[in-house]
Amino acid sequence: MSGHLRTRLMVLPAVLAALAMVASPAAAQPGRGAGPGPAANARTGALLDLTGTWVSVITEDWRWRMVTPPKGDVASVPLNPAGRKLADAWDLDADRARGDLCKAFGPPALIRQPGRLRFQWESDTTLLVEFDAGTQARRLQFGAPPPAAPRSLQGHSAARWFRQPQNRGIFGRGGAASGGSLEVVTTNLMGGYLRPNGVPYSDRATVKEFFDSFTLPGGGGTWLIVTTVVDDPAYLTQEFVISSQFRKEPDGSKWHPRPCDIPPPRAPRRG
Repeated sequence: MSGHLRTRLMVLPAVLAALAMVASPAAAQPGRGAGPGPAANARTGALLDLTGTWVSVITEDWRWRMVTPPKGDVASVPLNPAGRKLADAWDLDADRARGDLCKAFGPPALIRQPGRLRFQWESDTTLLVEFDAGTQARRLQFGAPPPAAPRSLQGHSAARWFRQPQNRGIFGRGGAASGGSLEVVTTNLMGGYLRPNGVPYSDRATVKEFFDSFTLPGGGGTWLIVTTVVDDPAYLTQEFVISSQFRKEPDGSKWHPRPCDIPPPRAPRRG
């Protein structure tokens, strides 16, 4: 067993423990007294440092993240009949012909793509997040909302820092848990896919994300947990909640931008 794999296997239980504490919807929802709104200068008032390059660590949901699932595989997604009908009618060749392959690269599914993301401050109130998957970029905006704009693949993402008790002392004194979290609410979206096999979300969807970061003791690395909550009255019967994890890399040498593409779906199992 390589040293790298051994480290990953040793770190995984602690990461999963952190997921249970900081990435559940109940823990992530800020309530009253969660802290003040965004500072006038969001960069200097940041409660955690997300800048740098992070690589996705996929320890679950391989069948939906590492390959294109078969048409009609909607397991664990709370679709209503209208959403299921669209998922059953998905046609990859038709999407390719229309130039719609990026429909699986909007916020709910982009965070699940294997690959890397990179944070950098574009201004004192705009945190730029770039994804090598699909060569996509999102701008997390702190402060006043912008003027009305047409719907887009990435929509408008309103961000704010907040503190919550669950962040403090996750790993005791030995672990450097962050002193706060980042909440992002994305609206003004075009419709897209929750998964690359055409599981839909509509242009009425709202996407909430909660970003938490912590450093594991003993050289376990710095981790980012992103909890995504999708609310779509058009196609979902209830909120769809997923959690994704990333590990910080020392530099951006492995950054590999690639265009939107969806491989042919995996053949369904027989028997």
